[in-house]
Amino acid sequence: MAMLSRESFSLRAVPVVDISGTECVGLVWDSPESMAFLLVYRAPRAPADSLSQLLETVSEWSLRFPRLVVLGDFNVHADTDSCSAAAMDLVSTMETLGLLLCSTGPTHQAGHTLDLIFSAGIQVTQASILEVPWSDHCALRVRLEHAYPPGKGAEPIWARPRRLMEPSRFQNALKDLEPVSNSIDVQVDTWNIRLSNALDEIAPRRPLQPRRNRSPWFTEELRSMKREKRRLEGVWRELHDRASRSAYRAFMESYEHATIEAKRVYYASLIESASSCPAKLFKIIRSLTTVPTNPKSDDQAPSAEAFQSYFADKISLLRRDLPATTDTMRELETPWPLAGPTLDQFIPLDAEALGRLIAAARPTTCSLDPCPSWLVKSCLEGLCDPLLKIINSSLEQGVFPEGLKEAVVSPLLKKPDLDRLVPSSYRPVSNLSFLGKVIERAVAVQLQQFLDDTAGLDPFQSGFRAGHGTETVLVSITDHLRCQLDRGGSVLLVLLDLTAAFDTVDHNLLTHRLAVAGVRGTALNWLASFLHNRGQRVERGGLVSERSPLHCGVPQGAILSPLLFNIYMQPLAQLV
Repeated sequence: MAMLSRESFSLRAVPVVDISGTECVGLVWDSPESMAFLLVYRAPRAPADSLSQLLETVSEWSLRFPRLVVLGDFNVHADTDSCSAAAMDLVSTMETLGLLLCSTGPTHQAGHTLDLIFSAGIQVTQASILEVPWSDHCALRVRLEHAYPPGKGAEPIWARPRRLMEPSRFQNALKDLEPVSNSIDVQVDTWNIRLSNALDEIAPRRPLQPRRNRSPWFTEELRSMKREKRRLEGVWRELHDRASRSAYRAFMESYEHATIEAKRVYYASLIESASSCPAKLFKIIRSLTTVPTNPKSDDQAPSAEAFQSYFADKISLLRRDLPATTDTMRELETPWPLAGPTLDQFIPLDAEALGRLIAAARPTTCSLDPCPSWLVKSCLEGLCDPLLKIINSSLEQGVFPEGLKEAVVSPLLKKPDLDRLVPSSYRPVSNLSFLGKVIERAVAVQLQQFLDDTAGLDPFQSGFRAGHGTETVLVSITDHLRCQLDRGGSVLLVLLDLTAAFDTVDHNLLTHRLAVAGVRGTALNWLASFLHNRGQRVERGGLVSERSPLHCGVPQGAILSPLLFNIYMQPLAQLV
C-alpha cells in the first residue's frame, strides 16, 4: 500500500500496530490543524477478529487526531440495498467514534460497495467514481475541505516577540512623554509616537514562524506520558515481541484514559467558572457541542474596497428610504427645557479614578494602537501623568481627539454555511483605539450616573444596562402576560427588529435628545465632537481600504454607543 501526494504537501508516516489479515498505512498532513489519514486494506479471507482489531486502532487514532480520514478496501459489503451484518457493525461503530461514512455507491465491478471512506472533523464530498483498467475496483475521487497548509518557502509572519515586551524595559525606553502643547490632538500624536518608538526599541518586528497552540487541557503529566508512550512504541518496533507489545498497548490505554480525564477536569472547571455568567457559559457550551467546520480559503472573498463600498452603500440606502418626517422636524424645533437638573461639564479625573478605569478596561488591541494595551495597563504608574493630561484636556475642552475617531472594520462571516463571495454574508466588526475607549469610559461613567440620578432612561429599558438583560425582560414580559390573562384580558405582543440600528442613528436628533435629557454646555459639545467627523477603513487580507466618512450612526464597539442608543430610543417608550 502507498499514498501518492504532491511534493508541496508535507506528509509524514506514523507507525500503525500490526493487524492480522489487514495492512494499514498511517500518514499525517502537517497543516495548521493536522489532518491524519489511515489507509486500510483488509484481505478477503482476513480473520474474523480483524475488524475488531482495526476498530481498536481507529479508536486510538480518533483520540490522537480530531481531523481523521479512514479509507480503503474493507472487503465488507456495504451495499445500499443489502448491507451485510459486518458492514453494519463497522459503520455503527465508526459513528460512535465520530467518523461518518461518505456515500459512494458501488465500487466493485460486481456491483458491491467494498471501498469505504470515513471522516471526522473534515467535510468529505464525493466527486465521481471512475473505472480503471488495472483493477476490478473503481477509483474514487473526493473533495476534502480543509485549510491549505503553508507551502515551503512561505513568507514568515512579521511580529514582535512577546518575551521581549517586558514592562520594565518598556517604561525605561519611554522618553519625553510630557505634553508640549495644550492642543488635545498634538498630545495624542505625541503619545502615539513616543509609545511606538519605545516599542520599536525593545521589541522590533522580526520574522516569526507560526506555532500551533497546544490544547489547553494538555498537562505536563500528559506530556511526560506521551514521551513514555513513544519510548515504549520504539522498543516494540525494535523487538517485535509479545511482551513489549503488551506493555505498549497497556500504557496506550492508560494514556487515553488520562487524556479523557484531563479533558473532563479542564472543561468541568471552565463551566464552573462561568456558572454566574450566562453569556460566557453559553459560549463554552456552544464550543463543546458544535461540530467543527472546515476553515475555507478567503482568497476569493470580496476585497477590502468591495466591503467598504457595500457597508457604506447599505447605510446610504437605508437613510434614503427613511427620510425625515414632520414629527422629526417638529421635535428638532422644540426648545430645550429651561428647568431641571443639567450636566454642563464632565469632572476631570484623578490618579485613583484613572486606575479604576484602566483596571476595568479590557486589554484589547487593534492596529490603530501604538503598543499592546496590556503593556499600557502594566506600566500605568509611569504613564499616569501624560494619560491624565490627555483625558482631562479632552473633558475640559469639550473635544474628542480627531486622531481617535478612526475605526478599523473587519468583516466577520455571520454563519459558516453562508456564501463567502457575497458581502451581505458578513457583518462589520469595528476595532477602536484603546486610548479612545479609555476616554469614552471616563465620560460613560459620569453620563450614566447623571441619567440614573435624574431617571433619564425608561425604567422598562433592559438592553445595554447594568443589572438588566434577557432574563429580566423575559421574566417581566411573562409576568405581565400572565397577570393580564388572569384578569380575563387579551394580550398583544409586538416584536421589532431594527436593521442596522446603531449605524442609522441621526446625529442632530441624538444631540437634541441629549440636550432634552439635561446634557448641556461643554458636556454636550464633547458628545457632539465624539459623533461628528468619524470615519472607518476596512481591513481584509492584510490590505486596508480608503477612508470612508460616517455621516450618521454611533460607532460599533465603542463604550458610549449602547448608552447613546438608549437615549436615542427614549421616545419609543411614549408609544407603548
